[in-house]
Amino acid sequence: MMAEAAVAVLDAAGAVTGWTGHARRLLGYSAAEVVGRPGAFMLDSSEDGEAVAADIAERSRGGGDWSGRLKFRHREGGTLSLEVRVSPLSGRGKPRTTGWLVVAANPQTNAQAAWNAAVSAAVVTYSPVATVIWDTGLRYLWVNAALEAESGIPQDQWVGRSIEEVLGDALDVPSLEAVMREVLRTGRTVLDYEYTRRTPSDLHRRRTYSISMYRLERGDGTPLGICGLRSDVTTARRNREHLDTLSEAGTKIGTTLDVIRTAQEFADYAISRLADYVTVDLADTVPLGGEPLERLEADDGRIPVFRRAGVASVHPQAPESLFDRAQPVFVPPSSPFTKALSSGRAVIEPVLDTTPGNWLDQDPERARVIRETGMHSLIVVPIEARGAVLGVAVFVRHETPAPFDRDDLWLAKELVARASLSLDNARRYAREADAALALQRHLLPQRLVGSRTVEVDARYLPADMASRVGGDWFDVIHLSGARTALVIGDVVGHGINAAATMGRLRTAVQTLAEMDLPPSELLSRLDRIVVRLNQEGPESLGPVAVGATCLYAVHDPISRRLEIASAGHPPPVIVDPANGAAFPDLPPGTPLGLGVNSFESAEIETSEGSTIALYTDGLVETREDDIDVGMNRLAGALTTPLAPLRDLCEAALGTADTSSLTDDATLLVARFHDVKTDHVVSWDIANEPAAVSRARSTVASQLRTWGLDDLVPSTELIADELLTNALTHAVPPIRLRLVRHDTLLCEVSDAGAGAPRPRQAGPPGDNGFGLLLVAHSADSWGFRRTPDGKVVWAAQHTRRGTKHDAA
Repeated sequence: MMAEAAVAVLDAAGAVTGWTGHARRLLGYSAAEVVGRPGAFMLDSSEDGEAVAADIAERSRGGGDWSGRLKFRHREGGTLSLEVRVSPLSGRGKPRTTGWLVVAANPQTNAQAAWNAAVSAAVVTYSPVATVIWDTGLRYLWVNAALEAESGIPQDQWVGRSIEEVLGDALDVPSLEAVMREVLRTGRTVLDYEYTRRTPSDLHRRRTYSISMYRLERGDGTPLGICGLRSDVTTARRNREHLDTLSEAGTKIGTTLDVIRTAQEFADYAISRLADYVTVDLADTVPLGGEPLERLEADDGRIPVFRRAGVASVHPQAPESLFDRAQPVFVPPSSPFTKALSSGRAVIEPVLDTTPGNWLDQDPERARVIRETGMHSLIVVPIEARGAVLGVAVFVRHETPAPFDRDDLWLAKELVARASLSLDNARRYAREADAALALQRHLLPQRLVGSRTVEVDARYLPADMASRVGGDWFDVIHLSGARTALVIGDVVGHGINAAATMGRLRTAVQTLAEMDLPPSELLSRLDRIVVRLNQEGPESLGPVAVGATCLYAVHDPISRRLEIASAGHPPPVIVDPANGAAFPDLPPGTPLGLGVNSFESAEIETSEGSTIALYTDGLVETREDDIDVGMNRLAGALTTPLAPLRDLCEAALGTADTSSLTDDATLLVARFHDVKTDHVVSWDIANEPAAVSRARSTVASQLRTWGLDDLVPSTELIADELLTNALTHAVPPIRLRLVRHDTLLCEVSDAGAGAPRPRQAGPPGDNGFGLLLVAHSADSWGFRRTPDGKVVWAAQHTRRGTKHDAA
């Protein structure tokens, strides 16, 4: 309908019952002046009202519309020649006309008039979008041709009936009607309300529809009914579900490097989401043990093409399967399975062909299972990875009545594509020596990276000298706020198994460190991870994880504080330039995996040039001496506080007999340097909007003092957005801090507990886009909890020009 079209609703007697604002603007009459009066009073005296009414009534008997040009009297005098379309409105379940919908527009030209009429007709009747009008009793008043064609239900079976009477139990009627009543009550438009229902054309699947509804009103605002515009979004809904399924699959499939387990994870995941019975059958390119398939003899015309790696069913124990896992799978040469394997293309049989004369004649046992279980639909997808065909994944339906369709085939292929890489990784793992894989996946850091505030060096001597791997690990992790985390751990035992466990624990610590947790809480979470993984079974992490020790320390060069927590690990040696070497008194903590969760942190004040040495018990413990003797020997070797770290490492290793180590020996040495006092500035920020502008000026002035002129624009923006966000959402007191370190840090602290979250999409006026600007302006950003609230920070590299390098 045109933006300036006048719309009126007349009852069966021709009296006006509805009058729009456009009608008032076009003819000058208000709703109060026309509602209740015969619509013909507005016709010019030159028009024969009775003849027009008779013509309209004659057209309506066939269910059609009347259109033509009529002259109307304007309220202020004069006449208007308007293009008019009159459409009948039917009553409850009868073809009898109970009213009229009148649409009139003022044509500028003959072409414009025709266009107006076409638009009116399209909106009222011929819109390709399914459109429906309900009365205030939620009974159908009118449906357009698009809805009639889409549903297959004639119009006379809609009009006058309720949703329940027309659609029955095909959808959740109470929920839909509850939304509609809310539209009638409040007048608020509902957009994109989704519901599902079965359709006569496909009783096996429910289709999804999206409907937008708004209230129809008289000129005085009294509700007349509801208009709904509905679209079929089944495809979009299924696409979303498929993407969710694929996203989840990445977390469920390929959790280990075991071929059988990965195949079983895939089969288990596909059950219920896609099929009723799933198998994963792999070719000999994936070794599963046993005699090579090519050496096995054929069985009654069937050849051993695969070995079963995974099988799952909606029924317990998968009674449909003729083969156990790792057993050879015999199939006829002409079967869909060999066809998919040889061609590299998926095979789909929406209706499984079981007629005599096909490949099932050569496989009577499989034919028997198909008959007994009612298998009726089949998909076979080749498993390919890195140019090699590894086998086939088979999907079957027998409980689900709907046959597979092209959407199901797409989902099956995408699931297989994601699983194939995991299977190929597992295949490669199985083909290579355990020792080589452990080396590849769990090597210790090859190069430690320090900063202006910390120098680092390390030594690692495994007890298993032949393989050069063991269960000790160490890390240096740079955190926000110019802080550095030092970590060292010791897994029970040594060799391949200990190294594999070490690699997983090290990864867990790196992940937890990224969350900026206090040392005691980090160890608590690491302990829970070890407990949970050990409960899943020895194959998950290995019994060597229980009893592992770890020490985690975080140094803040601004506050000159070192926070340390220990999980059953020996205390570090701290070498103060003035006071020499000493062992700090740390709260005792239990080893990991015991579930006691008794971890506390200790804070130690450091001075410029302080050195800390973290080590494992293999460096200080021998068969002859107690561990205390070795610890004192180590402390005595570190008596030169400002010696180069390399020399300190060599001196420390000199205290141990490296030729007869019974356990891995690891040493991590770090020397701390303070951030210069004039490289840290901070300001208290008043809880008022004007404080943001003042802070921008202060920040700009400070950066110019530091010679960081080219970072002024970006830092002003960052400070502006962080402070605005804090003033809007956080809790005072609010404080701004700049730190010139390896990076330029801009930090805003507050007493609030909420986590800042950037918006990725939405109207421009929505909140959250400030953090998105910060993310784009900074090299990195984040937040960390503090005892008093939180700190939101953003970092920018300062080495962007000669001016910064010189500074």
